[in-house]
Amino acid sequence: MNATIFQAIPARPAPVNTEGPVAWVKANLLGDWKTTLSTLVIGTILLWYVPQILNWTLFSASWLPSYDACRVDGVGACWGVVAEKYRLIIFGRYPFEEQWRPLIATLLLTSLLVASCVRVFWKPWLPLLWLGVLAVFFVLMYGKVMGLTQVDTDRWGGLPLTILLASLSLVLCFPIALLVALGRRSKLPAIRSFCTIYVELIRGVPLISVLFMASFMFPLFMPQGTQIDVLLRVLVGITLFAAAYMAEVIRGGLQAIPKGQVEAAATLGLSYWQTQRMIVLPQALAMVVPGIMNNFISTFKDTSLVTIVSLYELTGAMKLALNSDANWRPFIMEGYFFIALIYFVFCFSMSRYSHWVEKQVNKSKLR
Repeated sequence: MNATIFQAIPARPAPVNTEGPVAWVKANLLGDWKTTLSTLVIGTILLWYVPQILNWTLFSASWLPSYDACRVDGVGACWGVVAEKYRLIIFGRYPFEEQWRPLIATLLLTSLLVASCVRVFWKPWLPLLWLGVLAVFFVLMYGKVMGLTQVDTDRWGGLPLTILLASLSLVLCFPIALLVALGRRSKLPAIRSFCTIYVELIRGVPLISVLFMASFMFPLFMPQGTQIDVLLRVLVGITLFAAAYMAEVIRGGLQAIPKGQVEAAATLGLSYWQTQRMIVLPQALAMVVPGIMNNFISTFKDTSLVTIVSLYELTGAMKLALNSDANWRPFIMEGYFFIALIYFVFCFSMSRYSHWVEKQVNKSKLR
């Protein structure tokens, strides 16, 4: 009888902790020798430059709205320029004594934008709320009713104008982009050709050209004596420009839907619009959430280009505030940092909201 041979099995290594800050550092910063070397090089550069940046921006900075304090040798950033010019930067050329009106109007519109991103407010009355808030916004900004003095649109500026142009253009461009995306996939040659020409024509020129055409060239084709407000012309130009880019993003999502789902819907007797509304569009839009949000962020930043048509939004108002004052003109860099912070807050918020929407979509897919 052969003796049974037993061979010892080597002990398995202890499980590695994959959660917590230490595990994250090991996995992402010290994973292998290449990652470790990159971490050491970048860490050395940060240790050299970060203290200098902090010293310039915080520790040695001047915070008083005093020109003389900013001219002292050894002083870092002059944030006093923001303390001195913030009202002109935020509200542009709007009358100083009436700036409470754009403040309230901006708070209302911003609150509506935040509420529209929360599922609790996704009710049938939300479009009516938008109409009401926009009506109040224009009444406060323009005036001429309820005892408010009239302020023409060419004096609107700063952050209120930036938020107005961005929010309205994004709300208006989405349904246009949706129809154009569907039109580019239409079986009717006339509709498909028209949508294709529109997209290629708009995407073939920069936004500055579109704004220039809308502001200066379009009135030449209007009947004599007919005048259209410059703010309306700029809003139409930005909306059409954003819609062309967003249409291509949505079309990418539409092409990703398998044809079998459309054929199955047809066998069930669903019409074209029922198929698009209940089957195709929900899946297509869920696939391209990052692209849609990227277009939103790009449009929000592109509003800075309206300065070429003499509408002083946030960037234009900052330049107007500092370039018109010889004392504070040397500190325009601090002004750029200030408005960059405002842009970052809005764009980062939109980015985080996009991540939240993606998580909600992924949860619905797993159910």
